[in-house]
Amino acid sequence: MSSSAVAVNYPGEHSGLTNAKLGIWLFLASEVMLFATLFTSYLVIRLGSSSWPRGWEVLNVPLGTINTFVLITSSVTIILAYAKCMARDKAGFKTYMALTLALAFVFLGIKSVEWGTKFRAHHFPSTNIFFGVYFVLTGLHALHVIGGIILNSVLLFMADKHWDDPLFAGRVEAAGLYWHFVDIVWIFLLPALYLL
Repeated sequence: MSSSAVAVNYPGEHSGLTNAKLGIWLFLASEVMLFATLFTSYLVIRLGSSSWPRGWEVLNVPLGTINTFVLITSSVTIILAYAKCMARDKAGFKTYMALTLALAFVFLGIKSVEWGTKFRAHHFPSTNIFFGVYFVLTGLHALHVIGGIILNSVLLFMADKHWDDPLFAGRVEAAGLYWHFVDIVWIFLLPALYLL
């Protein structure tokens, strides 16, 4: 008696989850674990410390707040870039993606001013545990912003050549999901470091 497997194809059935979307969600899950571990370590160190400076006493809360608005605005512009991509409006896509990139550079510029002020005041990661945590968390976040700049720049420059590629919109969506993650991390960093 022999048995054989028969493949059955059901045309039109689709889970709605593309490989790109699944891949970006798995990547973001690993990034959430990374930042969750760092935040948990920060809380353990802070709760175990007999003296911990208040964030607003040593950090520039107005610059941190401005950076929050910059990143939230960039989340809106990347959504608009994706919407223009889906509407097949290449000029609109390029405009909003360029705005997203410009806002990312504004964020990094403000962060470099803030870090420069700390360095000139001789506050380094080795100064104390507070500054060690501050520079590690904000530095890792800045690296993620730089990664988003690279990814979004590639998509902006690929638009002319790959605009008719049916996978292009999925790439823009994945980049948008990554960028929202970067924004959400900052929204947790601001109160944890600057306001508590």
